[in-house]
Amino acid sequence: MNLIFTVIFVLSAAVLLFTAPADFLPALLDGGMNAAKTCLTLFCIYVVWMGLSAVAEDARLTEKAAKLLSKPCGKLFKTQSPAALENITMNVSCNLLGIGGAATPYGVKAIDALEKEGNEYAQNLLFIINATSIQLIPTTVIALRAAAGSLAPHDIALPSLIATAVSTFIGAALYMLINKFKFKAARRAKCST
Repeated sequence: MNLIFTVIFVLSAAVLLFTAPADFLPALLDGGMNAAKTCLTLFCIYVVWMGLSAVAEDARLTEKAAKLLSKPCGKLFKTQSPAALENITMNVSCNLLGIGGAATPYGVKAIDALEKEGNEYAQNLLFIINATSIQLIPTTVIALRAAAGSLAPHDIALPSLIATAVSTFIGAALYMLINKFKFKAARRAKCST
């Protein structure tokens, strides 16, 4: 991927140098400035949400949320591990709020707990749900749109909710279906031997 981006950059730079050499340096500097501004905006968003996540952990709100969601998550992920359930709950909560970067550490902790348990099914399902992540409020995208000067940065909320809900449902349903067929095939193979 780096090679592809490097080739695109070099070709674009060569074309711009031949067609409008006076615009090359200003375009390069504007691009760098926009990239730095976007990084700073994302940094601020994640600092706020990671801080709130830490406060929620210290106040034991994550533990309470995990207890509240432990039965449905336990059934969905086929696990009873308190550590895994707490981290799964926080991962899903962060994704629902549209802050995927804040969800990542919880996903990693959940995968570690599920790996110790030997629960490959839950690991794969969490990966799918995390990758497709239903977003009730796409806060990162809204903040980036607001920073870019959008007049209605929140207009992305409903299309984002629909797209992420459909992708999560289809991804999880396909995985569960494939897993069910794999389980039946393994059981038939075991019975025939």
